[in-house]
Amino acid sequence: MVERRRKIAREGGPVRYRARVEYDGSDFAGFQLQAGVRTVQGELEAALGRLSGGTRVRVVAAGRTDAGVHASGQVVVFGYDGRLAAPELERALDAQLPPDVAVRDLRRVPRGFDPRRQARHREYRYSIWNGPRSPLRERTALGVRDPLDVAAMARAASALVGRHDFRAFGAADGRDPIRTVHRIKVRRRGRSVTIDVVADAFLRGMVRGIVAALMRVGRGALAVEEVAAALGETRRAFHGEVAPARGLFLRRVVYGRPGRRLNGER
Repeated sequence: MVERRRKIAREGGPVRYRARVEYDGSDFAGFQLQAGVRTVQGELEAALGRLSGGTRVRVVAAGRTDAGVHASGQVVVFGYDGRLAAPELERALDAQLPPDVAVRDLRRVPRGFDPRRQARHREYRYSIWNGPRSPLRERTALGVRDPLDVAAMARAASALVGRHDFRAFGAADGRDPIRTVHRIKVRRRGRSVTIDVVADAFLRGMVRGIVAALMRVGRGALAVEEVAAALGETRRAFHGEVAPARGLFLRRVVYGRPGRRLNGER
């Protein structure tokens, strides 16, 4: 097996691997590599470099999460031409990473696999602790003391489902602002409120912009109809307000044939 892998590497370059990455984004300046600051990509590439004799190994992700944003289902791809097979490489890489980053489900993929362009859906969750101050819960959730009308938030969210121009809620940065939102689910369990958003792709800051608008509705500061009306805007709505990063998680990136049902649902 080792000799076969070496032959493949000699003939066609490094073997391509995909992995799921989990991280607590609290102490990171985002996923993407940046000079002089700590990033998730930087930690992954440093760990892979140590396993590759000091050679830089470039890591490509399904999405570039912002500073403070967490992930349980980020997907990354990289090339590796060392002697370790997938199970051993996963264990070795995970052992090289700091406590706030972990890798799972490492597997070989075709050389042309692109984790960003080939993704069918991405799922984010925003977590709100709607109770008394809680230092532990509020590390990865936004603390909100005011009562929230979750039913009104859900009604406002339903207007955003579908294919729309989302410039009112996120920065297009010169790209096509049209996105398809497949589902937004707002629910309460005790004092925890979660907002799940599933879409084909997102504009920068789009989920946090949507969450900020829904929280305004939940507090009674914004009418349900005003959220729907904002979809017609070509500039940021509601003064460009976005929810803080610490409550946001990239939960899942879905790949596969378009004919398959979303996340295996029935």
